Amino acid sequence: MVEENSKETHCRCELADIFIEFGDNYRRARSMPLSHIKVMHAVEVCRTSYLGGHMKVCNLCGYSHPTYNSCGSRHCPKCQSLAKVRWLKKRQEELLPVDYFHNVFTLPHTLNVLARPNKKIIYDILFKSVSETLLEFGENDLGGKMGFFTILHTWDSKLSEHIHLHCIIPAGALSVDRKRWTGSPYKDFLFPVRALSKVFRGKFLFHLKTAYARGKLTFAKKSVEFEGKEVFSALINDLYKKDWVVYLKKPFAGPQRVLDYLGRYTHRIAISNERIKGIKDGNVTFTCRDRKDGNQKKEVTMAGDEFIRRFLLHVLPTSYTRIRHFGFLANRNRSENISCVKKLLGVSAYTGEREKQSVKEIMMEITGKDILKCPHCKVDTMTAHHLIFRFSAWFDRQFSEPELVDTS
Repeated sequence: MVEENSKETHCRCELADIFIEFGDNYRRARSMPLSHIKVMHAVEVCRTSYLGGHMKVCNLCGYSHPTYNSCGSRHCPKCQSLAKVRWLKKRQEELLPVDYFHNVFTLPHTLNVLARPNKKIIYDILFKSVSETLLEFGENDLGGKMGFFTILHTWDSKLSEHIHLHCIIPAGALSVDRKRWTGSPYKDFLFPVRALSKVFRGKFLFHLKTAYARGKLTFAKKSVEFEGKEVFSALINDLYKKDWVVYLKKPFAGPQRVLDYLGRYTHRIAISNERIKGIKDGNVTFTCRDRKDGNQKKEVTMAGDEFIRRFLLHVLPTSYTRIRHFGFLANRNRSENISCVKKLLGVSAYTGEREKQSVKEIMMEITGKDILKCPHCKVDTMTAHHLIFRFSAWFDRQFSEPELVDTS
């Protein structure tokens, strides 16, 4: 059962608390893929003594405290800040002095049941269809190869399935002979949305039919109903009749705004700790945006098991790459192509050299705080005194001798 209300509570907790509270019963009640078990475990033990760490001591006042290691999981809300900043730093030198557009390609929700047992195949088809669509429009309308990068998201603010691809696109194309840059003739949009939608739909369904014909699709649980040829053909015909959503946002106000915007999308997970409000009576409460009601901020309450089920819908296949580059921004010749485009635009070429930042400097940039300054005296620096080995404190707690109680 899911309830909505607009009144906010102030008791905060984290995703790890939800997994610890409801995780054991959830795992016992159902069979789970190993990837889901690993994600839950990683989030539960992140920055705890289970993973080990360092004991840090202030050189001046002698104050000490443990600093535990992070799990590093890309599904953990605590482990995305450093990865995000490092990724954005790499992209900073690659920005071009042109307008940038943001397109969003969304799959119809009818495909959700087919995507659950075929995540890698459906996501690959989505990347392939979107990239082919944009590259084809670039060749036909701009006479060259476009460059863009894409970010896969699979959720909406209520953790329901909503598979879509964010595309960040410089407004122009590089000619085949690499001697000419052709900018977009439009200021408010890159290509007509309706035309993009039709071509995207056709390419996606073509690749989906090919995957079915080659026996690559798995049919399980609710998707079993589409396994037969006639039923699958009826599904395809029904999808051809639908209007597929391609959303075009207004162009960014300059290249630097692209980075500011990307910070909200690149390493986002299904839900952040800031949105989780509390656990009470077996339920979890978190905030969301209601798009049907003027994008107002509301609270949603659902059973703990249902919250975990929805969160795990968005666990990616192992080692799956959800940020990809295409066209002249593809990994193979990206540096050369960016240098070439910048030269054609009359700006300094891409050097490939970036100033390396320490974790301390990055965290200072993110939080505005010196993470090594002693929180007690606020004068000197905390330094690592000795290692805390993995599992040590956790095992001490689990296997410590029982306390003897005098019952006489």
